[in-house]
Amino acid sequence: MKATAVNGSPRKTWNTATLLEHALRGCADAGFETELLHLYNHDYRGCISCFACKRIGGESYGRCNVRDGLTPILKSVAEADVLILGSPFYFHTETGAMRSLMERLLFPYLTYTPERTSLFPGKIQTAFVYTMNAPEEEMPLAHQDSSVAASRGIMTHIFGSCEVLLSTETYQFDDYSKYLTTRWDPKVKARRRREIFPQDCERAYELGNRLAAAAR
Repeated sequence: MKATAVNGSPRKTWNTATLLEHALRGCADAGFETELLHLYNHDYRGCISCFACKRIGGESYGRCNVRDGLTPILKSVAEADVLILGSPFYFHTETGAMRSLMERLLFPYLTYTPERTSLFPGKIQTAFVYTMNAPEEEMPLAHQDSSVAASRGIMTHIFGSCEVLLSTETYQFDDYSKYLTTRWDPKVKARRRREIFPQDCERAYELGNRLAAAAR
């Protein structure tokens, strides 16, 4: 069985990617084949509203017709038993790269019927892993809680389930003195990196292990 994680952050070794690696380790320890895909390695765009995925009897009915750097990722995701999407918050929602993936991944499976029936064959275990540098209690002020609920809702509708893991007040820089970040206390950030982020990594491992168990 296969677990795929998709990193929607431009950083390949930082907070989001690290959490995804721990989640995949949890899947691997449950006997799953794993892969981590970095969106910023690929050249692609979002949905172009061609509606080929909606054309009854068309060659691309139920799947994205656009061919670009995202095509192999969409194929890999469609073959996964566990799917974990990871993204930092950029302006109160997922990164542009992740949003473009979501458009191309989710829209072809969504039907324009009263029940909004999903065309995805079967059900799989999915999750979102989010990172943000602000405290969790600030999420409602920026409507980030609504963004998370919306993304979780559509993932659940298409694939059958979706968990969410939040890692907040994350450490952004190795040296805060080089950047204008007077809103944050570098010492507090460093302490959270040492004390809290390892706990988030453990939660990510448990998430992956739990999803793998449920997928069997």
